[in-house]
Amino acid sequence: MIGKLSGTIDSISTDHLIIDVGGVGYVVFASGRTLSSIGQVGDVVRLFIQTQVREDAITLFGFADVAEQFWFKLLTSVQGVGAKAGLSILSACPAEQLAFIIASQDKASLTRADGVGPKLATRILTELKDKAAGFEISKEVRPLTGIKDAAGTHSSGLDQDAVSALTNLGYASADAYRAVMEAKAKSTEQDNLQTLIRLALKELSA
Repeated sequence: MIGKLSGTIDSISTDHLIIDVGGVGYVVFASGRTLSSIGQVGDVVRLFIQTQVREDAITLFGFADVAEQFWFKLLTSVQGVGAKAGLSILSACPAEQLAFIIASQDKASLTRADGVGPKLATRILTELKDKAAGFEISKEVRPLTGIKDAAGTHSSGLDQDAVSALTNLGYASADAYRAVMEAKAKSTEQDNLQTLIRLALKELSA
């Protein structure tokens, strides 16, 4: 069983790359986010590997960090979510936001992934709600005390407080979550809770 590969990027395609490890080329399938962030042909890369063994093929799936690998395993544990759909969800939804997406039952975010319709998204949200609630996903998996951003800082404690405030005002949790994420994407002026709530309310009223 292969757990990790370190080597040189030989080529990158739309859904996979080839890693040259000591002259042997390994075909590794990965999410769009991983493929866009690992570098260029000729660069050295290290990926965590999930190996899928079937009668007719052995397939390798690569992940830039353990957070993405964790979510791939969790997503593909849901009936109807195969490896392709799992990678598609990880391409559309950053791993560090998936616990929040599931906790807020944000079906719209999941359906942005290719091949994930409303029915499958509902099944994912239903089956993973309890499993995902207890985890914080960043560069490692640990009990949930706030979701870290890619840089490893606790930014989403503020996010969750803003969502909570908006839901207390009567907004649906999914709508509140999307408004907070949109506010953060459009402005850098979110250094305190009041500002973030004000910007999110502006998104909700747009």
